[in-house]
Amino acid sequence: MFVKQVQCWSRHPAFAFVPPEMRELAAAGLPWRTEPLAYRSDLGARLPEGLAMPRALLVEDLDDLSAAIWLPEVRTRPRPWGLDRYVVAAHLLGRLAASPGVREAAGHVGHGLSVWSYLHGRLAGQVLPALLDDGLWEHPLLAGPFAAVRDGLRGAAHRAEALTAELAAMPLLASHGDACPHNLLTSTGVEGFVLIDYGFFGAAPVGFDLAQLLVGDVQTGRSVEEDVGALAARDEACLAAYVTGLRAEGDDTPADVVRRAHALQLVLYAGLSAVPFEHLGSEPTPDLLVLARRRATLAAYSLDLLDRTEPHDGTHDGP
Repeated sequence: MFVKQVQCWSRHPAFAFVPPEMRELAAAGLPWRTEPLAYRSDLGARLPEGLAMPRALLVEDLDDLSAAIWLPEVRTRPRPWGLDRYVVAAHLLGRLAASPGVREAAGHVGHGLSVWSYLHGRLAGQVLPALLDDGLWEHPLLAGPFAAVRDGLRGAAHRAEALTAELAAMPLLASHGDACPHNLLTSTGVEGFVLIDYGFFGAAPVGFDLAQLLVGDVQTGRSVEEDVGALAARDEACLAAYVTGLRAEGDDTPADVVRRAHALQLVLYAGLSAVPFEHLGSEPTPDLLVLARRRATLAAYSLDLLDRTEPHDGTHDGP
């Protein structure tokens, strides 16, 4: 058995460092109530075949700002993440996004955040000011690995509001919200994946889960070192599989619209924040320099994909 306690971010010691004028917005940006609501709902019965959700034994409100979720242990079966596995996951995430039942659940229990919430929250409060500060790029952890993407990231930072406006106009579907490989478990006796961690489940622009599937392990340092070409090859395969998942649920959003939405989300949610801010107070050890190179590759690919896709208003002609 596993007991997960979730609480409002305002109770975390680090919240004391949030500027007072940003605290209400910052607390709202981490929707802690979403996961208890998801486990109290029938979301598990609505997931497409190939995705499973642990069935909560108990969801208990501890007080107004925290809850505990009692979950059975998931007996995991370790498997390497090769291209075939990424493709299967992308297809299932496309089905999740377009599933009428999952979309209905997202409307009832999902978070109320939008892409504007992220722009006015984390990006405006931390990421964008840092990227536009010349002093940031003198840090020894960034001076080498991020030299080639510095100008591109700063350019995207200046365009963040326009990019967010374009993303906000894209078709709105359902999203797990954090579909990194670490949250897609392989379990004995379960076909497909056991999907965990529903803190950011809700409505989101089409293609939202592709970004975390592609680069979630890069962000956390679990990935192997790759070049832009390797990321691009995996991304194209995943995008095609995601679109087939959409089609299986009756969604006809054109592939070029999905690709553009994915490009926007990748740069806004992963590329701009690829700088390892959490390690800038540490000595640049060899391991941290490896992490910085991997993050810089992520940033480079996100900028490249953005440049290779055309702006789109999100609309398309029906059949």
